[in-house]
Amino acid sequence: MALGSLSGLGKVPELRRRLLYTLVMLAIYRLGIFISVPGVDRTILMQYMKFGGGGFFGLFDMFSGGAVRQLSVFALGVMPYISAEIILELLASVVPSLDRLKKEQGGGMQKFNQYARYLTIALCLIQGTGVALWLESLNAQAGTEGVIRTTGFIFRFVTIMSLTSGAMLLMWMGERITERGVGNGISLIIFAGIVARIPQALGQTMSLSSFEGGRLQPLTLLIILLIILAVIIVIVFFESAQRRIPVQYAKKVVGRKIYEGRTTYLPLKVNTSGVIPPIFASSVLMFPSMLGNLFPGAAWVQWIQRVLVPGHMFYNFLYVIMIIFFCFFYTAVTFNPFDVADNLKKGGGFVPGIRAGKATAEYIDKVLSRITFGGAIYVAAVCVLPTFLQTQFGVPFYFGGTSLLIVVGVAMDTASQIEAHLITQSYDGFSIGGGPKVRSRRSS
Repeated sequence: MALGSLSGLGKVPELRRRLLYTLVMLAIYRLGIFISVPGVDRTILMQYMKFGGGGFFGLFDMFSGGAVRQLSVFALGVMPYISAEIILELLASVVPSLDRLKKEQGGGMQKFNQYARYLTIALCLIQGTGVALWLESLNAQAGTEGVIRTTGFIFRFVTIMSLTSGAMLLMWMGERITERGVGNGISLIIFAGIVARIPQALGQTMSLSSFEGGRLQPLTLLIILLIILAVIIVIVFFESAQRRIPVQYAKKVVGRKIYEGRTTYLPLKVNTSGVIPPIFASSVLMFPSMLGNLFPGAAWVQWIQRVLVPGHMFYNFLYVIMIIFFCFFYTAVTFNPFDVADNLKKGGGFVPGIRAGKATAEYIDKVLSRITFGGAIYVAAVCVLPTFLQTQFGVPFYFGGTSLLIVVGVAMDTASQIEAHLITQSYDGFSIGGGPKVRSRRSS
């Protein structure tokens, strides 16, 4: 968004209301982070998370904005809702009735979203049960006595209901931000959680420097800063990159008017799916570990917790595969080449050298598949950067590519939506009733 357009933010009442509504919702979310589940000693749990709860819980804590280490009522975050959407989208691709419901005009999409909410409640109950059992198992471990003050049915019930209610409230807040705020409510909630922890992460990194008696030299800190800046530049470049397919419209006659042919283009983003693939992939990898808390003593649970640790080779391999899969899957869900080709044909447009209709759809699909593969490789490469930073420099996981991709991607998308509101308001001068009238040269 251009700097000159920032001055117009306070001059547009509708945009001002949307921004204020979004900020209030995000402030409520951040306040809720500090409300712990009843019966949990937050201080002891934070010590456990600091010294022995890294790996999977560190990743989960990042996406929840620090709610896991405090066992906030928002500890489950928006991941159950995201997981429910993934499951329903996958089912819609294989179940014709769900696919027809999603594409049905009128209330079809509303009913589909309602199914997602019901499934979110079910996932919250399962994950909440896992968290309650995990806390009880922590209470029996050496060095972690006193994490919870009581055990039994009452504690489990209160924990499950608190976590489920918090997750459903976050889902509702995300939907309201999308509807009445600046958009992308779920992504903005994750964005706010990551950004809020930047000062703490900077402090942890500086404590590792030689100025504070740590092991990182000033040159190493400079290299880390340059790497982060380079990653941000790469993210901005790829998120803005497009493959423009030329489209030509033939001359047509409407009544007594003749409309000349014109040439335009069909923009295809290199990363059509945005920040959705890493969020989806992380959610899928988190779910087995959360489900494993239901059976803390089982051998398969220990195997899952041993192999699904962020930074390990097998975890990174699965993470890359899932990111590539979700890049193609989400692009296929949100962009249909046959619909685009059909709309071009109805509007009299065609791609030069390509026959209109099915041939155009196949050509668009071919181009989209190629650039999506490149975009998927870029997203996967950025998201596995934490492993390199940890192994080479020992910096906190927080400075990983996943968080940078989410922060930069959501910020760019939000800025473009705000700019779209400003551009819309700039046409008020041409309104018939409300705006200022356009004066002609003759009248002046």
